[in-house]
Amino acid sequence: MQRLLSRILKTPALLNHASSTCIVPKRSFSAFSLQPNLQKLQERAIPGDFVRWDSLGFCRSLSFATGFSPLQHKPLDSIMEIQRVKDRSPEDIASAWDDYHLGRGHIGATMKAKLYYLLEQRAAECRYFVIPLWRGSGYTTMFVQVQMPHMIFTGLEDYKARGTQASPYFTVSYYNEFAESKDLVLIRGDVVFTSKLSDTEAKCLLETTQSFYLNDMRYKLVERFNKETHDFEFKDVLQALDMPIL
Repeated sequence: MQRLLSRILKTPALLNHASSTCIVPKRSFSAFSLQPNLQKLQERAIPGDFVRWDSLGFCRSLSFATGFSPLQHKPLDSIMEIQRVKDRSPEDIASAWDDYHLGRGHIGATMKAKLYYLLEQRAAECRYFVIPLWRGSGYTTMFVQVQMPHMIFTGLEDYKARGTQASPYFTVSYYNEFAESKDLVLIRGDVVFTSKLSDTEAKCLLETTQSFYLNDMRYKLVERFNKETHDFEFKDVLQALDMPIL
């Protein structure tokens, strides 16, 4: 596998993030802190143009929607020697991809093409959601915007305080170059501010967010948040994640 990695994956200039295991430890829930004025957030976030993420100061040249400037998308061919993997199995590619990102300050993951297309379809209808992230004796609430092939996460409290000037904590890019030929979509996550979010927390956010968009029962909460704002209850999200309501 090491030989495969060295042959198909390039070594680009990477952000110097601390390494972290991607295994999310089990936690004993005992308390929580619910962010107030969620209705105001929904009124600001859901209608109108996309959220703009400003004041980053680096890697900000790509613009794919009015008023929306994410971190610059890193082309797949700058990470991987695409021509060299045409004859490789999906399992080999996925394993090399995951191993390459481990310990580099990035999150590497994969998914089946069918799930990616479902995520893409649902994200087109419901672009926003809120995810609780457990920390210590409680949790903080994260605000996510899904504009495929990207996801952008920031703290709900930061968004409430800074609005469209809030900076992202974590960005995710999906690469579907192998979707048709190998039924494989590659996923890369970048933690922008390690002081705000660890690699472990970032992976937890990614997996949790995907579960709300891909699981039929959980997706009903996403639809309610985007389309039936007045009926949305954050406690339903907590219940779906088996978090306590105290």
